[in-house]
Amino acid sequence: MRSAVSILIFALALTLAGRAASTKEAARFLRSQQQRYTTRPTEPRDRNSFRRKERSFGERQTAASSPALPSDVRFREVEGRGLLVEVWLNNTGPYTFAVDTGAGATIISGRAARAARLTIYANRNTNVGGLSGANSFAGQEAVARSLAIGSLTNELPAKGLIIVAENLPPDIDGVLDPTEVYSPLGYVIDMPRRTLSAFDPRAKPLRVSDAPPDGAVVPWLYDSDSRRPYVALSTGGQRALLDTGSGFGLAMSEAAARSLGIFINSRRGTSNINNAQDIAGANFVAQRISPATVFIGSLALRRVPTDILSGAGAASPILLGRDALHPFRLTFDPLNRLIEFAPQ
Repeated sequence: MRSAVSILIFALALTLAGRAASTKEAARFLRSQQQRYTTRPTEPRDRNSFRRKERSFGERQTAASSPALPSDVRFREVEGRGLLVEVWLNNTGPYTFAVDTGAGATIISGRAARAARLTIYANRNTNVGGLSGANSFAGQEAVARSLAIGSLTNELPAKGLIIVAENLPPDIDGVLDPTEVYSPLGYVIDMPRRTLSAFDPRAKPLRVSDAPPDGAVVPWLYDSDSRRPYVALSTGGQRALLDTGSGFGLAMSEAAARSLGIFINSRRGTSNINNAQDIAGANFVAQRISPATVFIGSLALRRVPTDILSGAGAASPILLGRDALHPFRLTFDPLNRLIEFAPQ
């Protein structure tokens, strides 16, 4: 049996989470550097002409090796379900998928997998666990020949790991992790404008020195076996997972709250307690407390709606969900491992 995969889908009553996702696909260019073409002209008087030729050669080389950029896509945000887009698999669809940066893999319902005629490997099972860390179930690995988003012809460069699960709500066909399906490209989630777009991080890399006004460019931290986007918090030596699949603002266990200096006795009445169930069928409790302020580098997220999670597994990360991310255009650069927060 393979190691557990966690899918973080916070949809009020439905939550996927747990240990880090296990995916073996990595972008080729993330493991190598582009070869440089260098030489010297034989005659000094031909130097300008040679440099023009050299630059032209480099541009042709880069163009040939770079994947075509998919078109921009609009998403709609639905309370309790997340950032929804239309997806086509194997030229069938459209299917409704939630864009979830915290997933670590693409997950699809059994009914959609069968309708799309995915190749399902019956002997390749991956455990899928919930936020509680209990009652995990086995999902089957699958492969798609093509995956398009927004329109049938807008194909993405990679499919990534696809897991077939039978526990999704009837109005959701799957969950899409943009880090995996856009690889090796970077991507931008513009929360205020509700658009999802791609860029080539070799041509337009993020730089820490080029932070936007009132924003920040910070390191993209990985966990041990996935590329889910974590950022370092400036207090308590903690880090948080940027999770567009979560409807929370800032959500964490009591222990994590204490390490951030958030006092548990700031809880309000019992009317702020919400019972929820994760994808594995186990229950957990989210209790809303007073808003908190957290720092990511020089960027202050002030008065973020904050929940304390009870019944969550010990390995569950601190989450920064949509209620914290709404003001920002978020740019994810997998090549340089940087994330930009640009207030809109």
